[in-house]
Amino acid sequence: MNFQRGRYREEPEINLIPMIDVLLVILIFLMVTTTYSKFAGLEINLPTADAQSQQDKSKEVDVVVMANGNVLVNKAPVLGGVAAIGAALRGATQGGQDPVVVINADAKAAHQNVIDVMQAARSAGLSHISFATQQPQQ
Repeated sequence: MNFQRGRYREEPEINLIPMIDVLLVILIFLMVTTTYSKFAGLEINLPTADAQSQQDKSKEVDVVVMANGNVLVNKAPVLGGVAAIGAALRGATQGGQDPVVVINADAKAAHQNVIDVMQAARSAGLSHISFATQQPQQ
C-alpha cells in the first residue's frame, strides 16, 4: 500500500561544485610548491679503458697548452690560431682511425687557449677528446 500518493520524492544528487573547488585548490597548491630545475651541462664523450689493458699510443694525439699560450701538437710547436692548430691536428692524424686528442693543459693556462684547441679538434673532425691530469701530491 502506498500511503504517499500525492507526494513527490526528490532524487538524491551529488553536488560537484564543492568537489571541483577542492581539486582546484589542491592543483594550485601543487603548482606553487613544485620546484622546476633546469639542468645544464657540457656533454663530453670520453673514452673508457680497463686498468689492466694499455691503450694503443699510436691512436693518441698529444696537445700541450702551456701557461704562456703556446700550443704543441705531438711535441711540435704550432704558431697561429685555431686554423693552424686544426691543420696541425689533421696532419698528426693522417692514416689513423678515430684517434683520441689528449689535451695536457697547464693549470695556469688561459681557458680560451684550451677552448681554441677543442674548437680546432672539432673543425678537424676529431670527436674524441680527453684531458690529462695528475694526482695531487700528499
